Amino acid sequence: MMANKHAAVDFDKLLNSESQEFKTVQILDETGKVVNPEIMPDLSDEELVDLMKQMVWSRVLDQRATALNRQGRLGFYAPTAGQEASQLASNFAMTKDDFLFPGYRDVPQLVQHGLPLSQAFLWSRGHIDGNKYPESLKAMPPQIIIGAQYIQAMGVAVGMKKRHSENAVYVYTGDGGTSQGDFYEGLNFAGAFKAPAIFVVQNNGFAISVPREKQTAAVTLAQKGVAAGIPAIQVDGMDALAVYEVMKEARDYATAGNGPVLIETLTYRYGPHTLSGDDPTRYRTKETDDIWLKRDPLTRMRQFLTDKGLWSQAQEDTLIDQVKADIKQAINEADAAPKQKVTDFLKVTFEDQPQNIQEQLAEYTAKESN
Repeated sequence: MMANKHAAVDFDKLLNSESQEFKTVQILDETGKVVNPEIMPDLSDEELVDLMKQMVWSRVLDQRATALNRQGRLGFYAPTAGQEASQLASNFAMTKDDFLFPGYRDVPQLVQHGLPLSQAFLWSRGHIDGNKYPESLKAMPPQIIIGAQYIQAMGVAVGMKKRHSENAVYVYTGDGGTSQGDFYEGLNFAGAFKAPAIFVVQNNGFAISVPREKQTAAVTLAQKGVAAGIPAIQVDGMDALAVYEVMKEARDYATAGNGPVLIETLTYRYGPHTLSGDDPTRYRTKETDDIWLKRDPLTRMRQFLTDKGLWSQAQEDTLIDQVKADIKQAINEADAAPKQKVTDFLKVTFEDQPQNIQEQLAEYTAKESN
């Protein structure tokens, strides 16, 4: 451990606090300068570079996935640019044996957790093979129903506790997800049973087009953990080091048997909610966009690493070229997947086919063989 290393989070104080004010944890400011050295994460130079590589990979993936969607080669896609620190730095603090429950914008974490990118592309297309996960991959497919993953995560976390597991569950939703019933039920049940769950709320300011301040009267989203009796933290979601440190401490807290933690990351999505017709210029101003562009998580991490002599533009350019090549290979692999038939969907609807499905299978099998 680093000398004079302090904890970023005082969990006991959070549990006993009656204040609605939650101080935002930050390590790197907008210029990439360290403002709270006492809570710097214990990461090696190699790990810092690896985290930056994952963030650059995610930004390039977002750009290429957007282009592929426009070309008709991808289906559903929710842009991720701007949320790289919130997504990848939190994921970086977890292990492969921790169980991930992503929302539909959280494909980057899922791929870094072990899902082949080609399979993620198949999921985007609605291909059934995109949801066939091996048992070795501790994750569920991205949840489309807003907030429903919180209930699922709670269930697995309770199961982990009953099995005396040394791992944790981590789950993501957006600011709008905190107004869903499943959000509260997941927090409450996990809190009551002290289950090892880390609930991450990525507050990007808008639940599709509804500003955060209009969809809840809560001063912060972090304080919603108070009602469930669990500690909650608000962190600068554009600061990769702060997100990592808070997530790491939350994992240590949860796996030590103390119960769940709620983390609110203050972040921003630079693109639309999804590429399915949303136009962010109708509900966001250029002035707001400009403010958050200056907080770009890649910009501040890039400057921090450059100042340490760990990063260069040439290094980043080489990485970008490699990522583009990997994405091209993955989309070609997805293109090579067998085309879906109606019978494929019918066969996986039930393990034991009821009579009506058997009749439909017979009907479509005959049609497809003609």
